[in-house]
Amino acid sequence: MTAPGRPDLLALLGSRICHDLISPLGAIGNGLELLGMQAGRAGTELALISDSVADANARIRFFRIAFGAASAGQMTSPGDLADVLGTCFRTGRIALTHQLPEHIPRTDAKLMLLLVLCLETALPRGGEISLTGRNGAWRLRAEGAPLNPQPCLWDMLNAPTRAPEITAAEIQFALLPEAARQAGRALRVDFTDNAIELAC
Repeated sequence: MTAPGRPDLLALLGSRICHDLISPLGAIGNGLELLGMQAGRAGTELALISDSVADANARIRFFRIAFGAASAGQMTSPGDLADVLGTCFRTGRIALTHQLPEHIPRTDAKLMLLLVLCLETALPRGGEISLTGRNGAWRLRAEGAPLNPQPCLWDMLNAPTRAPEITAAEIQFALLPEAARQAGRALRVDFTDNAIELAC
């Protein structure tokens, strides 16, 4: 946990890595677009590469918000967040719907994306995630069959100092308590047989 007034080195590292990767991916995308404009160069191969570059770009933008630095007073554009979510979840085993408010503090955006990553782990065979921000409150819901939340990971929200051993794919659970503190929000988690509901 980062002490108040001290920089979050992990978040700064995440911001730096994502920042440095976005530029070359953008250049690759521009190069592919130029190749596609040349006669005889358009085809399924270029389309496949272009789609992969777009997916990688969106995922890095997602990670930049989720794992990067979030300063007090910094805002995230609802359009940018909607674009990232829409691109990351346009295909695949999980469908995501969202209703975003007009004003989104960067700390809220960071917390929401970490929560989305947590919910993904509970949907091994896919499902649906909804994200709604309204009247200053956030709600997320995940539904799927089977639903497979791991209690030892979700318990970290209440007792982060008693964290279990985690893998790289589970790092979002370890980051959640500090992200919630920075956003000034208390998380509530409710489990049912086929859904997880989060409110803050």
